Amino acid sequence: MQNPLPLQLDPSPLSRDVLCTFPPVGTVLRMTVDQGNEKLGIRFLSTNRWVKFVNIKCEVHAGLWRAVLMPFSRLCFLPDDDDCVIERQRSYNERVPSKWGRMPFTSFPWPSHITETDHPDVPFVTLMNVLTHPEVTCKFKCVVRIVAIFPWRAEDFRSPSGIYRVRLTLEDPTARIHAFLYAEDGTKFFGDFHSVDMLRKKRNMLLGVADEDDVNNVSRNPPWIQCCLKSYYLDKSDVWGTRNYRIFGTMFVG
Repeated sequence: MQNPLPLQLDPSPLSRDVLCTFPPVGTVLRMTVDQGNEKLGIRFLSTNRWVKFVNIKCEVHAGLWRAVLMPFSRLCFLPDDDDCVIERQRSYNERVPSKWGRMPFTSFPWPSHITETDHPDVPFVTLMNVLTHPEVTCKFKCVVRIVAIFPWRAEDFRSPSGIYRVRLTLEDPTARIHAFLYAEDGTKFFGDFHSVDMLRKKRNMLLGVADEDDVNNVSRNPPWIQCCLKSYYLDKSDVWGTRNYRIFGTMFVG
């Protein structure tokens, strides 16, 4: 299904800390295609065309939904005046001007209030926007869920010298990425003088688990939270290959 509007960037940065903005899009449903699907004519698909897929299988893979083409799956191009296309376009156009345009539907009417950011008025973008941004370094604001934390033990969140060093796995309906909480950004997020018990409690709240350390075989429901992300590189000779993401300007307020 096409994206009705081209990707656009905010042309008027206000400061060094400006965060990028994009027009809204919907959920990404990845599709697996192999040689067995050649008869469908997948290689002839082109951008900016509406396509209808029939008899596809949707399954969860690594915690994310994906579509799989079956031997009996079919596809067809749809004209712009098709009723289905008109309805999708109308829904899209209604969402574009909304201040909730970039937020996951399941986080409505607002993400949980356990985090706050230094940029309350900056519009949200999706993780797919973050991944596909044309510049290596940039700053963003997203609504995400934390689905994993490494290291797991709260007592290992800080080095022996007291420096935070935590990797969070973030997801939204469009993508999943790793983002780091390091040094002063970790201190801002978790706080500076909390006990290990308090860090453990915050970890469990972020992951949506019971307030206990043993979470094997325990169901989780991570809350939707807002956070600021910045992308950066580790090696000037390979900026794209060493691109990473880091959380900044975000506070856990409980």
